[in-house]
Amino acid sequence: MENPTTGAALDLSGRRALVTGAASGIGRAIAGRLATAGARVVLADVNGEGAEQAAAEIGGEPWVVDLADGEALVGLDLDVDVLVNNAGFQHVAPITEFPPEVFAAMHRVMVQAPFLLARACLPGMYASGFGRVVNISSHLGIRAAAYKVAYVSAKHALIGLSEVIALEGAPYGVTSNAICPSYVWTPLVENQVAGQAKAHGISEGEVADKVFLASPAIKRFATVEEVAELVAFLCTPAASFITAATYTLDGGAAAR
Repeated sequence: MENPTTGAALDLSGRRALVTGAASGIGRAIAGRLATAGARVVLADVNGEGAEQAAAEIGGEPWVVDLADGEALVGLDLDVDVLVNNAGFQHVAPITEFPPEVFAAMHRVMVQAPFLLARACLPGMYASGFGRVVNISSHLGIRAAAYKVAYVSAKHALIGLSEVIALEGAPYGVTSNAICPSYVWTPLVENQVAGQAKAHGISEGEVADKVFLASPAIKRFATVEEVAELVAFLCTPAASFITAATYTLDGGAAAR
């Protein structure tokens, strides 16, 4: 029997994909997995050097873009079959100390940019009768956590956006789904350690057990490969009846 994790079982040959936040972490793994499945991948990231390096490794195309700059995304006409909205960043602080400009920037990257990119991709998807939109939300898209007001609210909004795209795209062969991973050990999570320790009044060494892994039944971090595999499946014809869904990939955390 063919092993679906080898890459051979998922065939995206002839498809063109756009993955945001693709220079590192989850986005980079997604871009690589889609390329392994045969897709031609555009890797979008504000980190130009990282995007170019990642693109060179998988035979993709880098797109250096600041997704916080909404003006740069208005009026685009993107010819892609797959859109993966993954880009995001984190800031940890109490609401009373949370910089309004950081809150606004996080919503531009994680809500406005996915809307604008979908707006640019959907006409072509509608015309071709095929499209896959996958939105990387978070376990904090279906629950809340103190000190992360911008991230939590943005990831909740991304799920709502995903569902609207699904409803509007259904008559045209376009699906839209959201994935909610728990903590994945990436630069985004690693860079939170100091802020989490300060906010919770614990040592940095205690953050993993007392914050990141407190809720999951499976006491480990999710892997970028696990997220990428689910994304790849949702992009295939086999997933054509799956839309407006929100997948938790959290080791059982949401069951508590």
